[in-house]
Amino acid sequence: MASYILRRLLQGGMVLLAVSFICFCLFRYTGDPVLMLAGKYATQQEREMVRQVYGLDQPPHVQYVKFLGGVLKGDFGKSYISQVDALDAILERFPATFELAFAAILISFTLGVGLGIVVSIWPRGFISRTIMSGSLMGISIPTFLIGILLVMFFSVYLDILPSFGRGDTVTIGSWRTGLLTWDGIKHIILPALTLSGYQLAVMLRLTRAGMREVMGEEYIKTAWAKGLSPFKVIMKHALRNVLIPVVTIAGLSFGELIAFSIVTETIFQWPGMGNLLLTSIFETDQPIIVTYIMLASFIILFINIMVDLLYAFLNPKIRYD
Repeated sequence: MASYILRRLLQGGMVLLAVSFICFCLFRYTGDPVLMLAGKYATQQEREMVRQVYGLDQPPHVQYVKFLGGVLKGDFGKSYISQVDALDAILERFPATFELAFAAILISFTLGVGLGIVVSIWPRGFISRTIMSGSLMGISIPTFLIGILLVMFFSVYLDILPSFGRGDTVTIGSWRTGLLTWDGIKHIILPALTLSGYQLAVMLRLTRAGMREVMGEEYIKTAWAKGLSPFKVIMKHALRNVLIPVVTIAGLSFGELIAFSIVTETIFQWPGMGNLLLTSIFETDQPIIVTYIMLASFIILFINIMVDLLYAFLNPKIRYD
């Protein structure tokens, strides 16, 4: 197990190194940062001074080594617009994005697995056919359209849920959360449902396919013959063998939801990292963009390693020797 974890960490380090090089190239060759730092009407002398101060007059390989050294120290530079440390600006928005992604993946996993079990046990029932039709819509309808429809129905017509913002929040240490207030919970419902639509449909169909395949296996027939209760047969023997691909998709989806919830955050004006990234792209705020990419890469790699380690818990036959 230890050797496997070490190997995965080394692989992750190589991936992050490659991402850092791509980020450096993005920072170095997509527009001149001096124009943002010195101002539109700066003289040539002022621009050269800015180049010297920020080390932009040095050779590219020297700049990359300095950039890499700063990344290892957690120093990604300052925002061109707000002049705030880029990593601090991202981490300030991280709790909002994490809570939104967590709520979305919790809805997707719970409903997806639960409904997948239902439609696999009674595949020809009216309810099962209705659920499968709904899952097809969840896969087909774009995220932004789901968000707009939810806002129209729950916020405009019924007027029972707020359509934008995060609501009331409380601060615990350095973590600002809205899940401990009723107003914050009401505000997260619609964006979480919007963000979970596609993943819910995928997990439902994946669970259904796996359950229908497993239910015909000999060990399931043996469990029925022993007189075990339906709950034990389905939940303990059948579902546990189906969960590995579902957990894989859930883990990958969770990382993607944290890193790429830009559309949902924009629709609901959610004050998360995605909203900040979109603003930074419009303003060509390169330090924020680079920091976002590096942090998103790290989160996705970390979640993938955790999912791999979870396999051994779901299936004791799996060994990492």
